[in-house]
Parts: sequence; structure tokens; C-alpha cells
Amino acid sequence: MTEAADRQPWRGTLELTYAHSQGTTRVTHTKTQAPLRIQRPHYPEGPGICYSTIVHTAGGMVGGDELVQTIDLQPESQAFITTPAAGKIYRSIGETCTHRINININANAYLEWFPQETIIFNAAQYHQQLRVNLAPSASIMLWDITRFGRTARGEEFEQGFWRSDVEVWQGETPLIIDRQCLPGSHNIIHSAHGLAGCPVVGTFALVGRDISDADLDNLRETLKQTDVPPLQIGLTRSLNGFICRYRGTSSELVRQGFMRLWQTLRQWHSGQVPPMPRVWH
Repeated sequence: MTEAADRQPWRGTLELTYAHSQGTTRVTHTKTQAPLRIQRPHYPEGPGICYSTIVHTAGGMVGGDELVQTIDLQPESQAFITTPAAGKIYRSIGETCTHRINININANAYLEWFPQETIIFNAAQYHQQLRVNLAPSASIMLWDITRFGRTARGEEFEQGFWRSDVEVWQGETPLIIDRQCLPGSHNIIHSAHGLAGCPVVGTFALVGRDISDADLDNLRETLKQTDVPPLQIGLTRSLNGFICRYRGTSSELVRQGFMRLWQTLRQWHSGQVPPMPRVWH
């Protein structure tokens, strides 16, 4: 798929606000502009945590497209946000597509931000920016999974550009500043200092909760119970939380590892293992 000469770029927007009242988190404000829309919220775990699915109706982004999402969690609210399918970034003839996400999480609120993977087609130009503002008593669990090239078709990311800027702030204190970029190149994809032939990368982070050394050791043991090769995944402490990195060959394996971390952390926090979201089946 390429940009047609007369095609007008998409300028999609989404505004989403959650509020908590009488034990229930509800969506109290939505505003969308195509190609973004939000499905009806649901409550597989009961009224305390609101599950939402953000849909990109165009199926993917091409050069010049711009998406902007603004998400606000009011005090005490809890939300789980995902997408129904992998995002696709199609090849570009020169323009960059951008995706900006701004998330504000107020006092004692909690968000799980788990979009499905993003597939970067060869020759795509893509820049993602995620900025999270945490109140002192707020927290977030998030992941980001990226595949470079449609590897099932033998495609590699040999041209184009990918950039990801992830920031989590608490007031004036940066808790995570994570800037990554990758120019499309056969040498970089296969270099030991690049992706070492591994087309899939992923980041999982918990921010806003104290994690002990014993907790980290237990999480590492939990990962050993999955099929993820130990040399492809690792955990490290961050300010007020931890980060897990994956570099490997399988979207299925990174999802397996990240979902196990999510379910384990939730079980520690609430005493219950969360169900698999229906859109992931």
C-alpha cells in the first residue's frame, strides 16, 4: 500500500476521560475523529476496572497520517486499554506518520495500557510519542511491541525510519525517558549492535509502585516458566518500578512473557488473576 497522489492524510483524534464513583469506573467523556473510535466499555472483572478498546478503522497508517490521543483518569479510577488487532505502518514515499499519546493519571488512579503489536512495513516512516503524567499516588502498567518488516513474507526493514519516544513523569521528576530510533537498513537489522537478526522488540514497564529485589527475582523466575528464551528477555529496576526488555523473533513469545508478568503482578496486587481480554482471542 502506498500514498496516492491525491490522498488526504488522516488527522485522527481521540479524547477519553474515566471517573470513579460508588465503586465503578465509567467513561465520562469521549470525543473521536476518524479513523479513531472507541468500542463500548465492558467489565469482565466487575465494575472497579473499565475495559476499553481503541479501534483504528482505516486498518493502518501511511505517510502524512497523524493520530492524537488524550486520555485522562480521574482520581481513584482504574482502566484497561487495548486495541483489537496489530497496528500497521505502511511504506511511505517520503512523509512521516506520527502518533502522539498523552495520558494523565490522577491521584490513586491506575491504568493498564496494552495495545497490540505494531508492524512496521519496509520503507515506512513512523514516529510514536507517548507521554504519561502520574500523580504521586498513581501508577501505570504498559507495554509496547514492535515488529520490523512482514517477516512471514520474508520482508525486512531495509528502508525507512522508526522512532519511539516514551516518557513517564511525576510532577517535575522523570521516571522513564526512553528514546529509541532505527533507520531501515539490512546491516543494522543484522548487526550485533542493532537487532542481531531479531525483528521483534518489546518493552514492558510498571511505574508508580515500589518493587523489591525479591519481587524482581520472583518475576525473573516467572519468566523462566514461559517459552521465552532467557537470552531474549531481561528485567531491570527503574525509578519507582521496573522495565522488561525483549529482543527476539516471535510476537507470540513476547506476548506470552508480557502477559505472564501482567497476570503475576495483578495477582500480587489484588489476589486475583485477570482474565484474558476477549479481543486478544
